[in-house]
Amino acid sequence: MQIDTAAYQRVLGDELRSLRKQRGWTRKELNRRLQSDISLQTLATYELGTRQCSVVRLVEICVALGVPAHQVLARVHERVFGDTPTGHLPVSLTAVVSDTRPQLLPLRRWAQGRLAQLVPGQSTEVHLDLPALEYMAQLCQLSTVELIRTLRELEHHGHR
Repeated sequence: MQIDTAAYQRVLGDELRSLRKQRGWTRKELNRRLQSDISLQTLATYELGTRQCSVVRLVEICVALGVPAHQVLARVHERVFGDTPTGHLPVSLTAVVSDTRPQLLPLRRWAQGRLAQLVPGQSTEVHLDLPALEYMAQLCQLSTVELIRTLRELEHHGHR
């Protein structure tokens, strides 16, 4: 299995940024809670995924965020590799269209457009890769993790 290190770093950074934002903290506030002295610039490069974070540094950041590092890494792994070897998430267009959550409105519009283009008998399931999921998460103003979780709920619970 090939590891796309740049993608892994980017997703890890996204996870750390999401966790910080969920707490309503600025980078400065997170920085104050860290044991060692890390510049705000370094923290920013970790979140952007442009700099590799050592394991010890990652654990330190996770402790400050109050989240076990193994949970963060598990989420990153799931996002990068998914449950499928291709890293694509199967999405039922009909399940998306029938969902009523307001935050999924941009996704519903997209799914309606895709359904309209299908020829009779064609599968209503599409497979989205990470860049597509990241883009759709932005449209819905959700973190990529939240969007993937929501889409997986749709799949498991069937139609609402």
